[in-house]
Amino acid sequence: MPPRNPRSVALVVRVETPVATLVRELPPLITQAGRPAETAWDDFFHGRLANAHTRKEYNRAIRNFLEWAENQGLALERIRAGDVGRYLREHPGSPPTQKQVLAALRRFFNLLVERHIVVMNPAAVAQTERYSVLEGKTAEITKDQIRKLLETIDTTSVVGLRDRCLIRTLIYTAARAGAVARLRRKDFYLSGNQAFFRFQEKGGKSREIPVRHELDEDLRRYIEVAGLLEADPKAPLFPTAVRREKRFTSQAMDGSDVARMIRRRMTDAGLPSNLTAHSFRVAAITDLIKQGIPIEDVQYLAGHADARTTRLYDRSDRRVTRNIVERIGL
Repeated sequence: MPPRNPRSVALVVRVETPVATLVRELPPLITQAGRPAETAWDDFFHGRLANAHTRKEYNRAIRNFLEWAENQGLALERIRAGDVGRYLREHPGSPPTQKQVLAALRRFFNLLVERHIVVMNPAAVAQTERYSVLEGKTAEITKDQIRKLLETIDTTSVVGLRDRCLIRTLIYTAARAGAVARLRRKDFYLSGNQAFFRFQEKGGKSREIPVRHELDEDLRRYIEVAGLLEADPKAPLFPTAVRREKRFTSQAMDGSDVARMIRRRMTDAGLPSNLTAHSFRVAAITDLIKQGIPIEDVQYLAGHADARTTRLYDRSDRRVTRNIVERIGL
């Protein structure tokens, strides 16, 4: 085997080309392995990965690994578990990033094994550094901070009304920013005397969440002022805005738009910069767990597949207090 290229690690974080282009431009190791490998590459990214974000991240991870392997003088069928292990040890990413890389390689090489392009999956036995998360890192926003934030929003403009309704939706549904941004006019509806949201979540999941009465009143006023009463059912509930002109466009906000709006509103309210759109989700989940709501109910509200993920959001059980450290007699 040729000596390893000392510059190879720098290749790990280089890929920036759009996903569609990357899928078409095959890595040399795939091309060299022949038509079956080329077909497997196309089938993997277009047939097995439905989520666009996953496709993008897996494409980057697999492409960078294959570029590294090419620099080591390896052919596709000669890659072994030790090669994957060395690559991961050289990888500059955090343990969670390395786990994502390993997951991408395992799934991709599984397909190559199924197609008899390689004999074994070299990523099947490779391991990353152990990484255990006991508590999420997102900062929790307090009740006083929420009150201050909402009080600073000028609701004399339709944009202010939109922002307050969107923020209160984050608070009272514990939904992700992206899911709230994807709400359409038809996703806020009445069933009997109760208003509901229908959220489209990650993984194609759909959830129906009742709307809290104060939020229901706010949304009705916002919809009337924004001219959304007779809007197309597929029109965005929270459209983007031309802020200087205080008017909406026909485009829906996305998760990034929501994040920027929240950041701007936090700054205007003089609140800490570490508070984000996700902080409302943390606060809502923590508050419900503190009240003794069954974890299964909170899990469903949060849209988590596993209750352990829900518990990561709980900030109520911080065992190390200042009182404890003050009692250290040294």
